[in-house]
Amino acid sequence: MQGETDLHTLFKSLKMRLAPEVFVFVTLPQDQIPAGLSPQMIFQETEGTTLILTEESAKAHDLPYTFRSRMITLNVHSALDAVGFIARIATALAAHDMGANPVAGYFHDHLFVPVEKADHAMKVLSDMAARAQ
Repeated sequence: MQGETDLHTLFKSLKMRLAPEVFVFVTLPQDQIPAGLSPQMIFQETEGTTLILTEESAKAHDLPYTFRSRMITLNVHSALDAVGFIARIATALAAHDMGANPVAGYFHDHLFVPVEKADHAMKVLSDMAARAQ
């Protein structure tokens, strides 16, 4: 199933969902993910394995973590090769002094934003979607 590439269509149909959990970022040596851990994302880098998981899970496994964040799922099926979608979102958030760590899934993009700025980020994204109508 191919995702959408047209930016106007993407923003016109954009809906967001703010996950209730607090997520954190963890790095571990390669192949040392504790048994029973269910990360939201695993990404292998040269320096180690990056995990995104709930803060609760990191604490339960006694893992050091950073970047307490909330996950915003962009509920529009953007194509993996859509040009400019995340760039426009990142630019809008940056204009409000907000960084975001985007992760692309097959069906949706997800933004990890600082916990204390999550509600404001949702407002910025809602405004972007409303302007596209």
